[in-house]
Amino acid sequence: MAMQLVLLCLVILNITPAFATTLNEAYGDDPGCPLGTDIYQYTCPEAEAIIFSWVEQAVSEDSRMAASLLRLHFHDCFVNGCDASVLLDDTQDFVGEKTAGPNLNSLRGFEVIDKIKSELELVCPQTVSCADILATAARDSVLLSGGPIWEVQMGRKDGMTASKDAANNNIPVPNSTVDVLVAKFENVGLTLKDMVALSGAHTIGKARCKTFSSRLHSSISESPNVNIDFIASLQQLCTGPDNSNTVAHLDLATPATFDNQYFVNLLSGEGLLPSDQALVNGNDQTRQIVETYVENPLAFFEDFKYSMLKMGSLVSPPQSNGQIRRDCRTIN
Repeated sequence: MAMQLVLLCLVILNITPAFATTLNEAYGDDPGCPLGTDIYQYTCPEAEAIIFSWVEQAVSEDSRMAASLLRLHFHDCFVNGCDASVLLDDTQDFVGEKTAGPNLNSLRGFEVIDKIKSELELVCPQTVSCADILATAARDSVLLSGGPIWEVQMGRKDGMTASKDAANNNIPVPNSTVDVLVAKFENVGLTLKDMVALSGAHTIGKARCKTFSSRLHSSISESPNVNIDFIASLQQLCTGPDNSNTVAHLDLATPATFDNQYFVNLLSGEGLLPSDQALVNGNDQTRQIVETYVENPLAFFEDFKYSMLKMGSLVSPPQSNGQIRRDCRTIN
């Protein structure tokens, strides 16, 4: 039933070359191949259904997986564009992004992507890129959590390398100020408004105590917006000799539902990460956008869709080579 809903919602906008058997044949070795909808209409018509089926199974077994798959796409796109570099294991030639500070012991869902890729390679070998799988899985995760649907632009190539240094430098961290957040988003071509809308992804998922440790010491003297009861609950959760693996919901009210509650929480001082609460405490412009999303959930959904498409269109540098990996963890 859920898959039928997806198919009903998707609108056909573009078609791919009818006689291309793989994306490599359709676009040659050009890493800047055009993105469009229905890229796989002829080369792998089952692609979206296969991806959705695996994501649906994963989320049904672990609701947190929706946030994990969405986050994989985010962290991929912030490092040299959406090229699935985040999925690459270390090699003799480069150190991958999995051990970068924002990713180590944090990113999840790699095995779900592996399962999707394995089936796609059986049905239509070397046709659907790992980068397109990440973008589609992110969309499906939002939909399955009650959020909006959009048509994923397809046609990405998979990168031939990865960069731990770029991941450390480019990906925003949980204690970022608004100025730092804006700078990192603008660095990849995204605006302040995109940043606030995409931060709304924190309406689902969890975070470890160490990522919001500075929130545990907040006080009214530091900010009049501090919610003392909320801080006390976090202190109780994260107190103990070994809380390295203790996690808290990013949105305590509706933790597995993609909605605007995240923004409601911010106005009541219940943003879990310092970078979340900074959106209302550290900048009048971002606070105004937050207030808009609280008053108008549909505005949030529309802006989130637009910003996801914009982020998803970030491409690798023109000089980079691209391919369709057979295994998302290694280059061909």
